[in-house]
Amino acid sequence: MIAEARKAFWVMVGFLAVIWTVQIVNWASGYALSYQYGLRPWSPDSLPDIASAPFLHWSWAHIEANSGPLFVFGFLSAYRGVAKFLGVTGLIIVVSGLGAWFTASPLSVGAGASGVVFGYFGYVLVRGIFDRHLIDIVVGVVMALCFAYQFTGLLPQEGVGWQAHLSGFLAGLLGGWVFRDRHRDRHRDRDRARPRPAPASPPQDSKAALLKELDDLGL
Repeated sequence: MIAEARKAFWVMVGFLAVIWTVQIVNWASGYALSYQYGLRPWSPDSLPDIASAPFLHWSWAHIEANSGPLFVFGFLSAYRGVAKFLGVTGLIIVVSGLGAWFTASPLSVGAGASGVVFGYFGYVLVRGIFDRHLIDIVVGVVMALCFAYQFTGLLPQEGVGWQAHLSGFLAGLLGGWVFRDRHRDRHRDRDRARPRPAPASPPQDSKAALLKELDDLGL
């Protein structure tokens, strides 16, 4: 776990380095990248932008607001296995993007990593329940209490891409089940299927057995 946690740390450092590098280029271009590669709901030509929109932001304040929770929730999502984390991330990006594409205003352009942040948040909340890991259950409870204000981002708000937030959060919950620890499930099923030895018959009382034999002999 320590080795995976170290990998998770550097993966999230790399993720933040990428989006901040993109932000510098985006800012220098007057946020042309966000307009060009952001998600345009109901536009078939913009469906590929589901993959690019999470790496783009609209301002320095926007990326700063996302970076802290992204690192925290991302690390907690990845520290048990980077390979599984990448699968969870892909699921969150696709579901969050499709949810925004189908439900947001056709006149809007969506960009930002907040949908991914909410996806990781949802995943961290339920992973321990599906994996039956006590530590992860405790982590989920602590994160829910410490970041309770995040739940307000799931509610409809003017000027906020709450559709991506809600879709990402639901994707995180789904990811907790899809990417659950199946190794534990296989062990549990194997234990259930393993035949149990028949209980040994209790030893008969020697005196009762002797009386029965005498009775059978007619004595």
